Amino acid sequence: MKQIMFVCKKNSRRSQMAEGFARALGEGKVAAASSGLEASLVDPTTVQVMSEVGIDIREQTSKPLSDFRSYDYDAVISLCGCGVNLPGEWVVRDVFEDWQLEDPEGQSIKTFRRVRDQVKERVEKLILSLS
Repeated sequence: MKQIMFVCKKNSRRSQMAEGFARALGEGKVAAASSGLEASLVDPTTVQVMSEVGIDIREQTSKPLSDFRSYDYDAVISLCGCGVNLPGEWVVRDVFEDWQLEDPEGQSIKTFRRVRDQVKERVEKLILSLS
């Protein structure tokens, strides 16, 4: 089973969405975690928009990347263009992608939903490519 790490700046919105989708849609195919260059809090609006599509991420927490070891992961996905700021060992995994998705922080619920749907589409493609 392939191990995926989703990374964002604060591990608060996009990476949390990606982890939730990967766990739900990739069950039995992939294992997923998420982290941030720094830890923060999971944005309540992120929890809300994920629950709208039947995915409960209330138990997910924001974690710093430094809590993890790069060699435990087959795929590393940056969601915010922060790939340039990742320690080198993270960008040389079997799969590294930098999705550069818009940060919905402080935006309307409509923006959160649009970003959520973009994350879902990319996670679905990623799971297919890894399984």
